[in-house]
Amino acid sequence: MTDILTPTLGESVAEATVARWTKKPGDAVKKDEVLVELETDKVSLEVSAPADGVLQDIAAAEGATVTPGQVLGVVSAGGAGAAPAKAAAAPAPAAKAAPAPAAAPAPAAAAPAQPLAPSVQRIATETGLDTSKVAGSGKDGRITKGDALAALEERSAPPAAAPVAAGPRPVHEREERVKMTRLRQTVARRLKEAQNTAAMLTTFNEVDMTAVMALRNAYKDQFEKKFGVKMGFMGFFVKAVIAALKDVPAINAEIDGDTLVYKNHYDIGVAVGTEKGLVVPVVRDADAMSLADVEKAIAAYGKKARDGQLTIEDLQGGTFTISNGGVYGSLMSTPILNAPQSGILGMHAIKERPMAINGQVVIRPMMYLAVSYDHRIVDGKEAVTFLVRVKEAIEDPQRLLLEV
Repeated sequence: MTDILTPTLGESVAEATVARWTKKPGDAVKKDEVLVELETDKVSLEVSAPADGVLQDIAAAEGATVTPGQVLGVVSAGGAGAAPAKAAAAPAPAAKAAPAPAAAPAPAAAAPAQPLAPSVQRIATETGLDTSKVAGSGKDGRITKGDALAALEERSAPPAAAPVAAGPRPVHEREERVKMTRLRQTVARRLKEAQNTAAMLTTFNEVDMTAVMALRNAYKDQFEKKFGVKMGFMGFFVKAVIAALKDVPAINAEIDGDTLVYKNHYDIGVAVGTEKGLVVPVVRDADAMSLADVEKAIAAYGKKARDGQLTIEDLQGGTFTISNGGVYGSLMSTPILNAPQSGILGMHAIKERPMAINGQVVIRPMMYLAVSYDHRIVDGKEAVTFLVRVKEAIEDPQRLLLEV
């Protein structure tokens, strides 16, 4: 017998919830095959079979709370050989039902679904999606979570139900109760803690995106061809933020008790909205990275977030955060601090607006910027200076190259 143990969950993570088992007791398993998916405050974790054999027992059912080192289930190493022997010992029933074994290989065609990621398997189980008809865009043609969600959108909607007599809907149709995921609970708790703890204030400005958009349009094809990643706007903002943080170090600091901790490294968190909630993967030592390296890191994190593959290490240790509500159409917002950080930049939608330039009214692509900051450590003058530095760098990208 080999125990399936809850792995170490990461720094400051004490427990997890059993989200889903991919096997039932009695099922044959192979070593390193994913057996169970755990959900922590921050990420989902996959636990694999420790050895070949049969899943003998499940000790922690779906929905149970577990801690590192706790037994999740048991794999019987000897069971792998016992199962075929048992099947061989019953030739008579097999002969009577000769057509049934002949038909059995057909379901075996579903075997390629075995390597599906747990997130994809969950979608298929809950929605009845036929993954054999989904084209995979992942490595070696593997189906990603994004592929599965796209297939669901394309699937034809069921016929509309016949109209019913007017009247109040049954209670179960008027509302739906869904238990919050551990991630959503953590996001809610941390955001409320930030509101209650920090002296949070927001200042606004606007930035003319003309220069960056012209630069992007001129070089985006060459950039993608050379580096294998699209040139977006986020890379420019990461670089602009780092330049501004160097000028205003208080926004790259945090409070630890009665001590101010000033960070001499620039690990920039990029907020990403996922199916399960908001996560903030961290681009580490972004000041030492090229624009292409920053874009590659952001693209890689975006894919990992969509596929549910972010690790705890991906989410820890940021010194400043950037949130882009503009991708959802937000015109202006007041972002909430990602504690214990002292600042967060909010990007918004780009809109053409009439602007007065050198005494003339011209149409320019404009974006509102917002920086929320902890007034306990950052003064208003510093916050405004920081946002002006970001604005200047975006409106004149050559500043980033010359570091002025």
